[in-house]
Amino acid sequence: MKIMKIVLGSLVSLLLIAVLVLWLKPPELLRIGANYSAKIVCSNVFLAGRDPQEVLRDDVQAPGIAILHYMKVSVDRSARKVHAGFFGFIGNGLAVARPDLGCTAASNGDLSFVTAAVPWSTSKPPTPIWSDAEETAQPWPQGEGAAANSPFEQVIADDTLAGPGMRAIVVIDHGHLSAERYGKGFTRKTPLLGWSMSKTVLAGLVGMLVKEGKLTLDQAGFWPAGDPRASIRVADLLAMSSGLHFNESYGAVSDVTSMLYLQPDMAAFAHDQPLDFPVGEHWSYSSGTAVLLTRIMQDAAGTGVADFGAQRLFKPLNMASAVMEPDERGTLVGSSYMYANAHDWVRYGQFLVQDGVWKDQRMLPEGYVAMMASPVKASGGQYGHGQTWLFTAKEAEGIPADTFYLSGHDGQTMAVIPSRQIVILRMGLTPDGSGYSPQPLIKAILAAT
Repeated sequence: MKIMKIVLGSLVSLLLIAVLVLWLKPPELLRIGANYSAKIVCSNVFLAGRDPQEVLRDDVQAPGIAILHYMKVSVDRSARKVHAGFFGFIGNGLAVARPDLGCTAASNGDLSFVTAAVPWSTSKPPTPIWSDAEETAQPWPQGEGAAANSPFEQVIADDTLAGPGMRAIVVIDHGHLSAERYGKGFTRKTPLLGWSMSKTVLAGLVGMLVKEGKLTLDQAGFWPAGDPRASIRVADLLAMSSGLHFNESYGAVSDVTSMLYLQPDMAAFAHDQPLDFPVGEHWSYSSGTAVLLTRIMQDAAGTGVADFGAQRLFKPLNMASAVMEPDERGTLVGSSYMYANAHDWVRYGQFLVQDGVWKDQRMLPEGYVAMMASPVKASGGQYGHGQTWLFTAKEAEGIPADTFYLSGHDGQTMAVIPSRQIVILRMGLTPDGSGYSPQPLIKAILAAT
C-alpha cells in the first residue's frame, strides 16, 4: 500500500509538472489553437452578434481538428476581449474587438502591441443609404429589396444543391436580387467570414490604386537591390507566382497557421521568406503573398488602416457591413479576414460583373477584371492573374467560359459570370472532406434562367 501511494504521488507530481510546463511554455500547436479559437469567437460575437458557445461548437470545433475540442473560451463584453485556452488556461489565446476594425488576435497574449500599432479609430464604418424601415422597399443594390417570382427559388431550396452547413445563398441576375436562402440562425444581415474570398477583394483594392497611378502591375523593388527577390512585381504577387517559399497547409504548425496566429507582423513574416523558384515561373498558392501585397497596397494608399477599404470601396458600393480586419501591426489581413453579410458580398460580385464600374463611375481600370480572370499558365489554368479561381475544362462543362469565382476555406464561393450578368454566392461551414462542390448549384441556376 505504501508503494502504491508513493507511485501515485509521483504520477500526480509528474502530471502537475507537465501541466505547469504547458502553461508556462505551451507548444506552438496549442498556441495556434488558442489564438484561432479566440479570434474566430471574437469576430463572430462582436461583428455578427452570435452566441460565443455556439461559435465555439459550430465554427471552431465542428470541423474535427482534435485539439480544438478541448478549447474553452471566455468573453469579456465590457472590455471587448475573448480569452481562449486548451482546457481554458493553456495557450494564452487572446483577441480584442475594436470599433471599425473588427477583431485582432494578440499572438503573445499582449494587447499593448495591438493598440500601439493601430489605436481605436474615431471614424465610423460606412452606413447604409436607407433606414431599416426603407431598406426592404428599395431594390437591391441601393436597398435590400428582392425581385418577386424568381425562377431560382426552387433551385436554391434543394438541400443537395445547397450542401451541408449552408449559411447563405444569394443569386443576382442582371443587377437584381433574384433569390436568397439562409441557414438556421443566419439572416441577410449576418456578417460572414469569406476566408480567402478576401484575396479577390484585395485584388480589387490594388486595381483601384493602379487606376489612380499609385501602383503599377510591373512595380517591383520591394527588397533591396541585389536581392534576388527584388524583381518580384505586383503582378507576380497577384498571380501567386512570386516564387517565395510558403507552406499553405492547415491543421498543424505551418507557414500559414504560424503567420495567422503566432506572428504579430504578418507582412514581415511573409517578406522574410526565401525564394523557392525563379520569379514568375512557378505558381504556388500563398496567403503570405496576399498579406505582403496588402502591406504594399496600404503603403501606396497612404491612408489609415480602417479608412482605405471602407471609404474607397465599401462606402461607394453601400457595403455597410464589410470589415477587413488587421493584424497586430496594422496590416489588413487581405488573405483571410474580411467579414460582410451576404448582400454585401454580392455587391462586390456585381461590381466585378460590371467591370469595376459603379453608378457610372469607373473605379477599376478598363479591362482589369478580365485580367483578374485570365489564367495563370503555371497554375494549369485553375487560377487567374488577379486572385480568382477558374474552372478546369472538365469542371466548366455547361458553364460559360468567362466564369470565374472567389473561393474561401470551408465552403465559401462566389461565382461571377459577366456574359450572363449573374452572381451566385454560396457560403457556409462545409469542410473540404464533405465532398461538396458548388458546380451543380451553378449549373442548375444557369439552366433556370
